[in-house]
Amino acid sequence: MRVVVMGQAAFGEAVFRRLRDDGFDVVGASAPGPSGGRHDPLWAAAEAAGVPVVETRALKDAAGQEAWAALKPDLCAMAFVTEIIPHEVLELPRLGSIQYHPSLLPLHRGSSAINWAIIFGRTETGLTIFWPDRGIDTGPILLQRRCPIGPDDTVGSVYFERLFPMGVEAMSEAARLVREGRAPRIEQDHAKATYEPPCRDEHAQIRWYEPADRVYALIRGCNPQPGAWTTVESGRLRIFDCRLTGEEAPGMPGRVLRVDEGTFDVRLNGGVLRVMRVQPEGGKKMPAGEWAAQAGIAPGYRFR
Repeated sequence: MRVVVMGQAAFGEAVFRRLRDDGFDVVGASAPGPSGGRHDPLWAAAEAAGVPVVETRALKDAAGQEAWAALKPDLCAMAFVTEIIPHEVLELPRLGSIQYHPSLLPLHRGSSAINWAIIFGRTETGLTIFWPDRGIDTGPILLQRRCPIGPDDTVGSVYFERLFPMGVEAMSEAARLVREGRAPRIEQDHAKATYEPPCRDEHAQIRWYEPADRVYALIRGCNPQPGAWTTVESGRLRIFDCRLTGEEAPGMPGRVLRVDEGTFDVRLNGGVLRVMRVQPEGGKKMPAGEWAAQAGIAPGYRFR
């Protein structure tokens, strides 16, 4: 079976390598063009293997589509694709296209599925391999895999520790099912669908008056991107690594309780947040206590 891989970054590269290791005839790849003088990992891996590469954006043009069609693929495996791909490109392979999505569809359609699952306080998520159609993450399901969201998980830990390795395995299994003619097409229950926008700064502001669990979920659901933020005199301060201590403390929410060399503690409604890593506006990520010392933040200061 002739397979083309469309994707990017480490996940796209991992799926490319896995399908080749599985014995599939990977005859082409599509990835974003060079950025900052460097090739995308999928592009670089394909080029090193002597596999033709078509820039993903070129698939929207006639020349790119012609180059893609010339590969005569039986199946397209879409591994982390952020561009909107013309439907005729998805239908071009003889057996169609399959796509990875990091949620249990029809929940959390859209590009920030992991973020919103954590922000909304879910204790479980997963991945879906589906057959893309003309909608956004609306196509029939081929297979799904579930995984827990722990109480201290972030977007980074859920993705890299679970959904990344599970996704590579799932793409491999899905391609085998297609090759064997056993791949199902299970219609999604659209009445149960949720769709959220890309998680951006407008969604990432910390509202210290909200319940502790909700504040903590927002910060975890924005770590590492876009980074939950609050305001200080010098601008926005993004908060990344942190923990609820299990303590209770009096005072207004957002008040700094203590500062040490590496961390500072903030009073929440229903708990205390120990902040370990922050990023000041225009600066790099750094230990929270170190930033507080430099910024003159002492117990009694209140974030707003």
